[in-house]
Amino acid sequence: MIRKADRITVTLQDNTVLTARMIGHDDRTDLALLKVDSHTPLPFVSFGDSDRRRVGDWVLAIGNPFGLSGTVTAGIISSRGRNIDQGPYDDFIQTDAPINKGNSGGPLFDMEGNVIGVNTAIYSPSGGSVGIGFSIPANEARGVLEQLRKNGKVSRGWLGVRIQTVTQDIAEGLGLKSAGGALVAGVEKNGPAEKAGLKTGDVILTLDGKPVDGRALPRLSAQLPVGAQARLSVWQHGKTRDVTLVVGALPETQDEPPAKPVQEPKGPATVSFSDFGFSVSALDAAARQKYNLPANQKGVLVNSVREDGIAAERGLKEGDVITEVQQAEVTTPAALKQRLDAARKDHRRTALLLVHDTDGVRWIPLPLGGETTP
Repeated sequence: MIRKADRITVTLQDNTVLTARMIGHDDRTDLALLKVDSHTPLPFVSFGDSDRRRVGDWVLAIGNPFGLSGTVTAGIISSRGRNIDQGPYDDFIQTDAPINKGNSGGPLFDMEGNVIGVNTAIYSPSGGSVGIGFSIPANEARGVLEQLRKNGKVSRGWLGVRIQTVTQDIAEGLGLKSAGGALVAGVEKNGPAEKAGLKTGDVILTLDGKPVDGRALPRLSAQLPVGAQARLSVWQHGKTRDVTLVVGALPETQDEPPAKPVQEPKGPATVSFSDFGFSVSALDAAARQKYNLPANQKGVLVNSVREDGIAAERGLKEGDVITEVQQAEVTTPAALKQRLDAARKDHRRTALLLVHDTDGVRWIPLPLGGETTP
């Protein structure tokens, strides 16, 4: 990372070496802004409108692959809006212009000489170019660099929700007509969403009139100015309602509240959901210690999962904690059984389980039709 550098230099095309200082950096997009002082005017390139570029447009990439400075390669835009699991704001331009190690930070030009991307990553099983490279769109880079120039850091909008994409199974469990929107898997305490009345299990359908899904919402909300008002269309308990909230600033770190011991639940110690291929037990002190669960964690512990069962197929694992069924809290194995039985009586095809694991919180759609035994 350049922020850890002791000294930064910039080498120009005529081999002039200038000392640079860093104005600011943004780890989330892997961008930094440098400043150099030159006794003579320096030529420069301009950003273009990356949103106007289409799949199939010709592009040029310039970089420093393997130390070979000023290398130019040509190709086309292969795809737009690529998510490569680098972070929540992935929206890369994919190109087949050969990009190798050392190209990172180099420009991606359109045929008018405008910079429409910043080369940042490659897909390569061998370490060399296989024609799959990724660039940060210029419109995203421009906003980041402007903030770095003005403030030395980047502030992002924050709604205070943890979300996931709505699949067809989840849509059926919620009663939505079609799969779409961003499912709220968690609401940050005292965050903008909680203050606006959003709950786990709600589905955010639009943001400022634009349709969203679980992948696009973090990126779009991050682009909102802190303090601005955001208009959401939210599916909540079978009805659509409009919500207005004040956009907060994305916290640098999330402070965990102090753990408070909870009263251990009473009831049957274990319930087996044999047709689904898993069993659960009450959360007690031994279970918390075995699975490294906090003292204030509520819910029901998944203590076994059969490899060939429906639960395993849907991603349920030993050590997961189920906290809600169909947006209703469960704290005992008996309560979990009762909620699933109630969903069957309502002739639901799918029941939604809110599950906590080591990676966070997610909703799991569980197809109904099995029987349970204590």
